[in-house]
Amino acid sequence: MAMFESLTKRLEGIFQNLEGRGRLTEEDVNSALREVRIALIEADVNLKVARQFVDRVKEKAIGADVMGSLSPAQQVLSIVHDELVEVLGGTGESNKLDTNGNPTIIMLVGLQGSGKTTSAAKLANYLRKQNGSRPLLVAADMYRPAAVNQLKTLGKQIQVPVYSEPMGSDPVDICVHSLDYAREQACNVIILDTAGRLNIDERMMQEVVNIRERVRPHEVLLVADAMTGQEAVRVAKDFNDAVSLTGMVLTKMDGDARGGAALSIRTVTSVPVKFMALGEKLDAIQPFYPDRLAQRILGMGDVLTLIDQARDAIDEEEALQSQQKLQQGKFDLEDFLTAMHRLKKMGPLRQIMEMLPGFNKLASTPEMEEALEGDQLKYVEAMILSMTKEERRNPDVINGSRRKRIAMGSGTKVEELNQLLKQFTEMRTMIRQVSSGKGPWGQMMRQYAGAGGQGMPGLPDGLGGFPGMDGLSNMQGMPGLPRGKKTGKAARKEKRKKQKSRGGRGR
Repeated sequence: MAMFESLTKRLEGIFQNLEGRGRLTEEDVNSALREVRIALIEADVNLKVARQFVDRVKEKAIGADVMGSLSPAQQVLSIVHDELVEVLGGTGESNKLDTNGNPTIIMLVGLQGSGKTTSAAKLANYLRKQNGSRPLLVAADMYRPAAVNQLKTLGKQIQVPVYSEPMGSDPVDICVHSLDYAREQACNVIILDTAGRLNIDERMMQEVVNIRERVRPHEVLLVADAMTGQEAVRVAKDFNDAVSLTGMVLTKMDGDARGGAALSIRTVTSVPVKFMALGEKLDAIQPFYPDRLAQRILGMGDVLTLIDQARDAIDEEEALQSQQKLQQGKFDLEDFLTAMHRLKKMGPLRQIMEMLPGFNKLASTPEMEEALEGDQLKYVEAMILSMTKEERRNPDVINGSRRKRIAMGSGTKVEELNQLLKQFTEMRTMIRQVSSGKGPWGQMMRQYAGAGGQGMPGLPDGLGGFPGMDGLSNMQGMPGLPRGKKTGKAARKEKRKKQKSRGGRGR
């Protein structure tokens, strides 16, 4: 996650320095935790929160006996992980949305520009798809005409009804009237989009207090912009003092600002974060799982969220057909293209890679950045679509003349096609080993299955479970991403390296 990229790199470096030591001494722990505290403060974490965090880790880590299978670095990492989970909200029920009402009333509050109206639509879309709910959106912002129109437009896109009244109506009355309308429409979730302001003022607070007293919502969620850092923490504290928040929605979590707000807000306000938004699309919202975010911050990936996304994006019947085919050791370029399309449905490739343990480092290399920022996957798709059905189903028939034709038809080079076919052959070999239980990949999957590993639906059986993560950061390349000619950052870095090498020989 870009917001925590710098913090993740710093923490990884700290734990690498602890490798190879025996029993943890106080000096070892103090030195490492001093660096952790600096890393947290530089990530815009509240100073008091950073100090309390480090003190708790220190108390648990000093003199701790290293568990049988853990190195000292892993022991400290485990303690840091557990404390991160606590700072982010713990593992209790407080992070879950209360949907037990009939109807359930969710009131959204926040400042202008925080993404409140869009978040209302995202939340409605999420509840409709995930819970089978019948939500109603309520336009209660009478101070910004565009907000009402925006909510109506978003409601049409996600097929959710919107209740509104003429401009100038009393926002409190609108919210009260919406309850009767929801019953008429058989809606069981009501989401109130209240007015935002450029800053907190007494009139605004009194309005949301009045709405809360009249409507008695089950949830009062503050929508806060995570990119505003500690300002978001201050806003949360002010709103909580006025209306007793039950939770928060952190928006713009895909931004490149420092992520200190997410790490500070629960400790400072005692208000749990319940959702986080990771993009502009109306399905770009996720429940906030403290343990999963802690894993991502520490560079461990987030396989569970990735599996959830795969289940949402992939048709179950198609996935079953693919799985049956793969279990027979069959895999051709048509299957490969289908897998690519499924990956696209799951979201940006960079986000997917960042959720895979070991791949977060690979995603930040110059070569991979070049591939992800460019149109490499489009070229792969163009090459496969330039083949005949026979060639896609049996790539072994693609000889020299066919390769020239395919390259010309796809606007690529023969060398790039050769690279794609080579990587496809390697992947096919791996899948055959997995399905037969033979070879290194087959043995690995037998061990993984014995440990209770869980695969990802709709992806090659075995690939979906992401086994053998320790070696992934050393991979030569990803199947389907032809190396081709380096451009941009990667090319400049390669050029400087060659010049330096030639300069060294000349001395």
